[in-house]
Amino acid sequence: MSDDAPSHTDHVVGALEDFPEGSHRVVEIAGRQVGIFNIGGELHGLPNVCPHQTGPVCEGKIVTGSLRSTKESGWRAEWVHDGEVIVCPWHGLEYHVPTGQCMAFPHIRLRRYDVLVEDGEVVVRIKAPKRRRSPARA
Repeated sequence: MSDDAPSHTDHVVGALEDFPEGSHRVVEIAGRQVGIFNIGGELHGLPNVCPHQTGPVCEGKIVTGSLRSTKESGWRAEWVHDGEVIVCPWHGLEYHVPTGQCMAFPHIRLRRYDVLVEDGEVVVRIKAPKRRRSPARA
């Protein structure tokens, strides 16, 4: 059995001008929906599925940030992640787009997809699933 299978596949999802700064939209790639976000000129990709109840998280709108209170701030509210938070339209869970981190639950993080620009085209890189080795046969 050879291990020369590609580690990923690249999918062109549009021209860079289709994703202006501050915008986001959902594209379909190989049967899955991926939200593409342009935040401050950097492109990010997230699955369009909220882990809470499979809501279409990437169809929400980006808010201007989120409030956070920490022990370090004396439990005073701080404005964080300005322009980097998506809110699931079903139940309001907030996610930090660049990291995929759920703002309310530290144990929940969305998968992230690499998004590249090659020759003016936006390319989403999907990692190949890890292949399990078959048990050795006698």
